[in-house]
Amino acid sequence: MKLSSGLLAAVLLTTAVPVHAQTLGELAKKEQERRKTAPPAAKTYTNEDLKKIPLPPPPATGGDSTTKAGDAKKPAEPAVPSADPAKAADPKADAAKAEPREEPYWRGRITAVREELRRDEMFRDALQVRINALSADFAGRDDPAQRAQIADDRQKAIAEMARVASEIEKANKAIADIEEEARRAGVPPGWLR
Repeated sequence: MKLSSGLLAAVLLTTAVPVHAQTLGELAKKEQERRKTAPPAAKTYTNEDLKKIPLPPPPATGGDSTTKAGDAKKPAEPAVPSADPAKAADPKADAAKAEPREEPYWRGRITAVREELRRDEMFRDALQVRINALSADFAGRDDPAQRAQIADDRQKAIAEMARVASEIEKANKAIADIEEEARRAGVPPGWLR
């Protein structure tokens, strides 16, 4: 059975008509002819067309006048001078009329928050090492006064670590908010890298 199926395969392979392969030049000529007969594109969009589309206004922020600690670390937005003093008193109106923000603004804003996040993560790691060392030192002491001092230092480090963890959470949320705001403003993703 194996011999007959092998013989049949050999006969089929030798009697097969050689396939004529097209050369690259022939394919190029056919494509050129196809393009001549195809209708032109309805509309080709360029970067100039995209610049004509107005950007959506930035989202309105809450109206409480207190600033958070995370807000103080953000770079200041450039102020747009207004010719009318009555309009100059309304910063929201100026922000809506402001020029679209360019790459340095977005890159600087995301970089500042990422740098803050990096510092907070390094501080959290250092606090964890300190907490571990204090725990080991506490276990190795017999003197109640020394143990009380070590326990107090350890509790302070744990409280500081909780504060830093909340700062890390805020920084991660700020990064997500900046990315979402940039997406809504039509900012290219490369500006936030």
